[in-house]
Amino acid sequence: MFKRVLVANRGEIAVRVIRALHELGIEAVAVYSTADEQALHVRLADRAVRIGPPAAADSYLRIPALIAAAETTACEAVHPGYGFVSENADFVRACEDNDLVFIGPPADVMERMGDKARAKAEMRAAGVPLVPGTEGIAGPDEASAAAEELGFPVLLKAAAGGGGKGMRVVTESAQLHDAYQRASAEAQAAFGDGSLYVEKVISPARHVEIQVLCDNHGHFLTCGERECSVQRRHQKLIEESPSPALDDERREEMEAAAERACKHIGYRNAGTFEFLVGPDGSFSFIELNARLQVEHPVTESVIGIDLVREQVRIAAGEALAHGGRAGPRSGHAIELRINAEDPSRGFAPAPGRIERFRPPLGPGVRIDTFVEEGTTITPYYDSLIAKLIVKDGNRRLAIRRALRALSEFEIVGVPTTREVLLEILDSDEFRSGEYSTSFLEEAGARLPALAGS
Repeated sequence: MFKRVLVANRGEIAVRVIRALHELGIEAVAVYSTADEQALHVRLADRAVRIGPPAAADSYLRIPALIAAAETTACEAVHPGYGFVSENADFVRACEDNDLVFIGPPADVMERMGDKARAKAEMRAAGVPLVPGTEGIAGPDEASAAAEELGFPVLLKAAAGGGGKGMRVVTESAQLHDAYQRASAEAQAAFGDGSLYVEKVISPARHVEIQVLCDNHGHFLTCGERECSVQRRHQKLIEESPSPALDDERREEMEAAAERACKHIGYRNAGTFEFLVGPDGSFSFIELNARLQVEHPVTESVIGIDLVREQVRIAAGEALAHGGRAGPRSGHAIELRINAEDPSRGFAPAPGRIERFRPPLGPGVRIDTFVEEGTTITPYYDSLIAKLIVKDGNRRLAIRRALRALSEFEIVGVPTTREVLLEILDSDEFRSGEYSTSFLEEAGARLPALAGS
């Protein structure tokens, strides 16, 4: 096992990883920008290294600074968390070149899966169902031809990215040229690659993902699914497990598909296969996130496995207890993302100072956060400030517990998504379990917290 690990991230995920390392008896080294000098992850770590000014490009994305921080503190491994360099194959290779173990998948797998068009080709070879679309990158003319063949609406997607960037829904031919230029420019700015591909829009659709763990000893473990259909701007707001959209037969089919894919591509460590589930129950691969997911606590809650600790153990060469399916699974879990955003202004980021922060307590309640009273939410990074995770014996009870916990959550100083989350949980659509990725678009006019957006 490692003695010292660098945590190449910030915010709640850095806090989460540091705590897991300490539970394994491993020293944690934090990195921080000048904006994060007083942050919780810096104080929790055994050592901390300043790596640059506030802008992420000058600090958390600077590979030489991260490698230097690991080397000067005699770290043996690096945990990237999610975001920043977590899916950067060049960073993985830099770690390898400097005798540092990267706690994640190999660089070649990450590179292949990071190219969304190539990932689709590999999934096709593994026998995983795909959303109808172009087999590779499509220029403007190819995109137009593909859209006419597939039928509108279609989705333009960045080949090199995710998180909703470089994506545009196109409903008619006249919109395609402008949408292509905008999506390509956004992808170029976000990922340094403006390449796009085209997919048919499945509507209404559910967004369901399968968590996997794969070791170096031939074990491929699938850990059930997460329902992630409540989204804004293609980014998730609420996740739950198990999905109300799946029965046991469909769940097994999806987990089996994820297992086939892992074996075909030689996957290692933690990862998540994302699928769209259509109205008829059929499912299609969207992408593989070759890293830990923001919503990993939902899975942890229902299967009883600490995914971060397993990541570290796998990277250290240890074996999973077994492959196949994780189990037994118990109860129902829901995660609610508390973002410093103003829902009434289209979920615009809302930086500022947290004047009061009183998270809820009680049975079945977990809070992952880096925020304390007095914490400043800066404009430099992601708007996520806390994750509220609840678990209870079934979905109905979990929703009631989530409503109780959210109603107790006190946050003063910046606008947040708390109120809109309360309204979503209390809506007929969410309570019924019959909702889709277009939920906010359809229900937005009926949710007071979204008034004016």
